[in-house]
Amino acid sequence: MSTDPWGRVDDDGTVYVRTAEGERAVGSWQAGEPEEALAYFHRKYDELATQVELLEQRLRGTDLPPAQAEASIVKLREAVTDANAVGDLDALNARLGSLTDVVAKRREEVKAAREQARAEARSVKERIVAEAERIAEDTTHWKSGGERLRQLVEEWKTAERIDRVTEASLWKRLSAARTAFAKRRKAYFAGLDEQREGVRSEKERIVVEAEALAESTDWGATASAYRELMRQWKAAGRASREAEDELWARFKGAQDQFFQARSAVFAERDASLRDNAEAKEVILADAEKILPVTDARTARAALRHILERWEAVGPVPREQRDRLEGGLRRVDEAVRRAEENEWKRSNPEARARAQDTVNQLRRSIEQLETRLAKARTAGKEKDIRESEDALTARRSWLEEAERTLAEFS
Repeated sequence: MSTDPWGRVDDDGTVYVRTAEGERAVGSWQAGEPEEALAYFHRKYDELATQVELLEQRLRGTDLPPAQAEASIVKLREAVTDANAVGDLDALNARLGSLTDVVAKRREEVKAAREQARAEARSVKERIVAEAERIAEDTTHWKSGGERLRQLVEEWKTAERIDRVTEASLWKRLSAARTAFAKRRKAYFAGLDEQREGVRSEKERIVVEAEALAESTDWGATASAYRELMRQWKAAGRASREAEDELWARFKGAQDQFFQARSAVFAERDASLRDNAEAKEVILADAEKILPVTDARTARAALRHILERWEAVGPVPREQRDRLEGGLRRVDEAVRRAEENEWKRSNPEARARAQDTVNQLRRSIEQLETRLAKARTAGKEKDIRESEDALTARRSWLEEAERTLAEFS
């Protein structure tokens, strides 16, 4: 009989393993020496020990699921319990028992992690639903709001699942928020369409009025009318893009037709004004030849003739008017000073000359007033401004002439 610490071979070749529960026959050996039999069954034990060691490594070094680990332990425990092997089988069972404790701990950790994940998933989904409900209730940025709702649905899909009842309740709220948003957006655009139709109708009216004015030659009044129509256009709001573009093209076309015609007329008038300015340059040069005044009577007669020529020429461009009028006024002032000096020597004659100047200026003012009235009737704003400026100058001259005349009284 051959023995070792964990087993023995009986004289009849039966091989036994020693365990805490006593000996158990694991096989028989007839083919050789007892030592060879023990060595053979030791190798069977080593194979089991290797499997236990591999399971230990997997449990401690990987994320082996608890259920799979427990199934492996049960299978190995059955293999060890019924093993036809010689070795410390009790130690292997003890190691498997330790692994059972590890699996139990792992199961608790997995359970806790799952509960934590579910709690986090619930928090995520509650946040998603709350944001969706805020968008459905408050937002008026329809494009970005709709895009954000789509993103929230995708976030929902990627989040961990939670318990069925809560999942269904939250999904119902999310769906209701999306539906409410869609209904509110639809109602908004329906109202917007109605509003835009009202704007289109108002702008159609404006365009019709603008087109009716396109051929007007009442330049001042019509320009004011177009400014008022433009103010109404801006205040009306916006129609649909297609209607807005079509109506604006018509409005602008009518407006351009009028202002281009007016510009052509004004350009012709400006050319005439430039001719007048050239003529008045010549007259002013003749007036300046009166200076210095040596004979007030002769100078005044010459100046009266110059004033008649001046008035006959007509208006000049605004940017040249002050210089030309100022030059003639300086000549007039020089003649007036000479008359004042002569008046000191000959009161009756000075008075007559002063009266003549007043009369001439009054006639000039009457003519300008007549011209101004005609310009106002015709609505010719430029002629109105020019006549008013000329009247201002003549009235200033008249005040001076009347003061001079008054001094003879």
